[in-house]
This record gives sequence, structure tokens and C-alpha cells, in this order.
Amino acid sequence: MHEVDPTTSATLMENLDVARTLTTLADLLEIQGASPFRIRAYRNAVATINNLTRTLESMVEAGEDLTELPGVGKSVAKHVTELLKTGRITRLEEVSAEYPIALVELVRLDGVGPKKAKKLFDELGVKSVDELEAALDTGTVQQLGGFGAKSADKIRNSIDDHRKHTGRFQVHEAEKLIAGLLEYVRATPGVAEAVVAGSLRRRKETIGDVDILARFEGNGAEVVSRFVSYSGVARVLGAGETKGSALLHSGLQVDLRVIPGRSFGAALQYFTGSKEHNVSVRTRAVRQGLRVNEWGVFRVPENSEADEIGKEDGQRLAGDTEAEVYEALGMAWVPPELRENRGEVEAAIEGTLPELVTLDQIRGDLQMHSTWSDGAASLEEMAQACKALGYEYIAVTDHSQAMAMVQGLTPERARKQWAEIDEVRERVDGIEIFKSVEIDILKDGSLDMPDDVLGELDVVVISIHSFMDMDRSTMTDRVLKAMAHPTVDILAHPTGRRINRREPFEMDIEAVLEAAADLGVAVELNANPNRLDLKDTHVYRAKELGVPVVISTDAHSPRGLADMRFGIDQARRGWLSAKDVLNTRTLPEFRSWLDRRG
Repeated sequence: MHEVDPTTSATLMENLDVARTLTTLADLLEIQGASPFRIRAYRNAVATINNLTRTLESMVEAGEDLTELPGVGKSVAKHVTELLKTGRITRLEEVSAEYPIALVELVRLDGVGPKKAKKLFDELGVKSVDELEAALDTGTVQQLGGFGAKSADKIRNSIDDHRKHTGRFQVHEAEKLIAGLLEYVRATPGVAEAVVAGSLRRRKETIGDVDILARFEGNGAEVVSRFVSYSGVARVLGAGETKGSALLHSGLQVDLRVIPGRSFGAALQYFTGSKEHNVSVRTRAVRQGLRVNEWGVFRVPENSEADEIGKEDGQRLAGDTEAEVYEALGMAWVPPELRENRGEVEAAIEGTLPELVTLDQIRGDLQMHSTWSDGAASLEEMAQACKALGYEYIAVTDHSQAMAMVQGLTPERARKQWAEIDEVRERVDGIEIFKSVEIDILKDGSLDMPDDVLGELDVVVISIHSFMDMDRSTMTDRVLKAMAHPTVDILAHPTGRRINRREPFEMDIEAVLEAAADLGVAVELNANPNRLDLKDTHVYRAKELGVPVVISTDAHSPRGLADMRFGIDQARRGWLSAKDVLNTRTLPEFRSWLDRRG
């Protein structure tokens, strides 16, 4: 797990740290078999905390009543206050004395829920992923009631997936975890600016560690000293004159580099690009008799030693800005999202880099949920929130009837919803509300609504929520059959992945994208940062094939609409321009696309 043991430190905690600790407590209580109402109270509080725009630390320091926050009761407020003041929650210590915190990792494995985790612990003494793997190897897990060979295989695969993601933070998590630290560094006397570099600046979907560059003239040790003294630092890994490294309470490593202004652009270029991008850039420089490093671009004198380059001011050609660095090499400035050595260096030389899509070019959101299924807001509230964002149109896509656990729409309920949409259209001017449903693709590839209902929908969105463990051929055939239905407009979250939690379906994505191109079906780039489905390389392939991409939030509340920016990041990593994104079109243009089949 990423979390540092919350009993070991009373240093500053970001909201995400608090939310994770409460989630751990809720998971342990569920393993213990506590009241589901109490467990739900913790999870509701976590949802509230994750959406706060202020820090809980500042609220507690100001003496504010946390119970005024939605979903936060007296018990949870007491726990939060205790955690922030002491670094511990007594109740968590009590529960973990009976059920070890490491059991939470088991719950998060696909195929192991709270009841199975409890059974594994009570009957086999298994309390960690490593111990579970050992028990699988000896065959003792398979002999337990409720388990078996098929279940064991599923768990083993999940363990493999879990290990792939250990130590990786999702992009939105990393953002939240460093927000306070970044502002702290920016407030350091003499620091002209402090910016994020590395994979977070490239907007990769998961982050191993974070690089921060501070522009500062003078003794950099002063900035480093302040950096490592930040109250959210759990452990100092290093502190020198120009570099500091620290581990935050969450387990996220952050590295700081202090750079003078004349080299700031060069350093930002150097510490932003992937290793492969930087090698490609440096190779081009060498061919031109130049050298690029974090201090600038230098002309290499004859018979010079490599270590001397960067210290001879007379040989320096550029370094103040990133644009200067690329220009000195005969290249256009490369957007950070593209710096992965996927052809961007050649395009920058040739002047063919795409003009990447931007958030302000989005004109509508084509997947969201309301209280008609598992959303938290009404149709009208979602419409008003989208209007406030300046959108011209939306599609409300509550689940279909196969998702009975979230009150999926039957044909009868769908028609009742349409009547409400008509009413909301009258009350909310200036935005079109399309009638839609997120139609489940059933096991055999058929759609979870009769044809007469499908024919009456304005936008038909299809997706998979069940039978996700099919083999590659069967799953591919299932999706292809569904896409071939003449009413289908959009294939949503095509590979079904949940980042750091669930791997994509076994499916031939190339065949699916080729079929989308042939059938005139758009594919969704789900902007929820837990999904970002499609992945960036698949987005790029969709562009190559001419498949329209829809960037949708899959929002279940007005707050979720803000996730659009993560979808934009992923689209940019996939080289998309506005013309490649369906929902950058005006309302008349989008209507025309809906009428594409005549």
C-alpha cells in the first residue's frame, strides 16, 4: 500500500491522506463485520473529503465544526480531529489489533472481498498479499469453502496486477498530495517560481515520484532546507545545496531541484521529458556538435571533455526558456504531454506537431448519471451545472436494466425519464439535453434494451459491466457484435480498466477500433482519472484510423464534471486535435453527425 502507518507521525496530512486512513478503517470494520450503517458513514465522509477545496488541517486549526460538512457525523469528525492532531486514530488501532491493517490489501484484490479476507485470516492466518500467494502455492486456499481452483486463478492474476501498480500514484492523487508542498515552496523568500516537472507534468496516468523545480538566485541550500522542513514530510531522504528529496506521509517521494534563472528553461526541459525523449533530443544535439543538459545548450569545442560542458559560459547557446532550448536544436517547442519519444522529435523538426485539443474547446459532455440510476444529482441539477460550464449540449446516460443494483432503467422507466427531460428542457434554456441510456452489452453481445427503445434514443451509448473475465476472442466478438447494431453511436470506456485496481479486458482493441472506423461508431475516452479509458496509445491509434473520440466524464454528480480536464490530458498524450474529438463540435455539427446514417 502507499499509506504510511498513520500511528507513526503527527505531521501535516493532506485531505487525501485523511481520506485513505478513513477508508482503511471502513475496510477493516467491514472485515470485522461491523454495522453496515457505520461503514457507510465512513465512506460517505470520504466522498465529502475527497471533494473539499480547503484542507481539513486549516479547518481544524480554525476551530470549525466538521459536522457541518455533508456526510460527516460526530464520530467521524472526532476521528479526523484526532488524526490531524496526533497522527493516529484510536479506533483504528483497536480494530487493527484484531484484524491487521495489511488485510485491507487483500480486500482490494479482485476476487477477495471483506468476507473472504476474514475467512483467509481466521482459518489460514493469512494477513498479507505475500502470505496469500504462499497459501495459493500450497493449495490450502483452494480447499477453503467459497474458494476453488477458478477463484484461486482469479486471485493469483489479481496479485500479479497488484504488484505491477505498487508504488504508483494516480495522477489526481499526486496532484492533491503535493498541492500544499508546492505552495509552501513557492512561498519561500526569493523563489521566483516553482513548477512540477517529470511524469506529472507529462500528465501520465500514474506517477512514481514527483519532481519540483524552484527558480532561485543565491544559496540553494536555503530553499532545500525549507523544503525538507515542510510539516507534511515524513522522512528526509537527502538534502544538499541544490537538491532535496523527501517522502511524504502518503509514501509519495518528492524531489526538489533549485535552479538559477539562466538555466531554468533547460532544467525544465531536461527534467520533464521521458528518458527516451531526452535521449532522442541529445542525439540530435550531438549530430549538430552541441550538448544539452540541465544547465543549457552548449556548443562542444574540439577536444573538450564532456564534464566541462555546461561550465564554460562562452559556449552556452540557450537555457533561459524551454522554447530556446528546442529552437537551438532546430525544433519547435514540444508540448510536455508528447515527450515520450513517439515521433514528436521528428514532428518538431519537420514542423508537423499537432495543435492539441484544449479544455475550452469542449462543447458538451456525453456521459453522465443522475438520480434515475446511481447519480447523486437530479437531471436538472446536472443540466444546470453543465450550462454553467458553457456547454451547448449533454447526454444523460443512466444505466440500463441489467444494472439492477443501481436501479438501471427498464424501458418503462426510460420513457418516464424522457418525459422529465422534456420538462427540464423547458426550464433550462441554452443547453440541449439528449435522451440517452448507457446500454449494457450483454454476455452474448446483444444490447440491454429492445430495438424500439434504442430507436427512440437521441444518443446510444454502449458499455460492458459484467462477465469481464472472458477470453480474448470471445470478448472481442461480443463487443464487435454490439457495435454492429445500427443504432449504436458511442462505445464507452472500451477496455473496462480501473487504474491500479483492474486490468483491461482481454480484447483485441485493434479489431475494435478498426470496426469503429468501418461502422462509424465513436469511442469514448472516459475522463474519470480512475479509468482514463482509452489509454493514450489507443487514443493515438483511434486518431490514425479516423475514429471520432468522445471525451466524457461519466460524472455521477456536478463535481464529477470537473474531471473533463483529465480526459483532455489523456487526449493530448494521444496527439488529438479538436477535429479528432467529437464533442468539440457545435450543436448543429453534432446533430449532423448523429444523422450520419441517414
